[in-house]
Amino acid sequence: MKIKALITGSTGMVGKGLLLECLESMDVESVVVINRQPVGITHPKLTEIIHKDMFDLSPVKEQLAGPNTCYFCLGITSAGMSEADYSHITYDLTTSFAKTFLEQNPESIFCYISGAGTDSSEKGRVMWARVKGKTENALLNMDFKKAYMFRPGFILPKKGIKSRTTIYNAFYTFTKPFYFILKRLPSWVTSTERLGQAMIKTVAKEDERRILESKDINQLADASSNYE
Repeated sequence: MKIKALITGSTGMVGKGLLLECLESMDVESVVVINRQPVGITHPKLTEIIHKDMFDLSPVKEQLAGPNTCYFCLGITSAGMSEADYSHITYDLTTSFAKTFLEQNPESIFCYISGAGTDSSEKGRVMWARVKGKTENALLNMDFKKAYMFRPGFILPKKGIKSRTTIYNAFYTFTKPFYFILKRLPSWVTSTERLGQAMIKTVAKEDERRILESKDINQLADASSNYE
């Protein structure tokens, strides 16, 4: 299928990586991004919506109609957060946005950036993993045509992309000399470029898997050049 994409979080590392791949991909017909601030990119395919309060989409609700795929890349680190606060941003915001998108675009596809180690049982000891698992389960139970949960592990930033989190940027700078080793660990490591390619191909060929780990992501990216 030809993708008409809506991307959230495109000013972040993962979302921007996906946006760049979407603008280059022949599988993507158009891209709408919704952000709190401009992404700083212009392209014939691209339409930008600036909206400050993602919990209240009523002012822009009609502008969300049209895409057949939502790539939800908006998220925060759980470091220093209570479970209630983290759940409010991760679970409440994601599911609220998904419901609005589905209302505007029945028979659409929803793609969610989760993370390696996510706890589908929702009962484990790790707080963020429980919350991510609860979020995944809620999305998978909505009436989307298909919903895909992407669980990347370590993500190498490519094409000049940087994380908006200072400590992450410091870590990426520190590990950069070891990239040639890290990229040989496909079950744990991927890149913004490969993740973006895999997210596009998953939708374009309507993959039967619903949860995709780093190894699946890398396999899809490797095969993307052969996909017609």
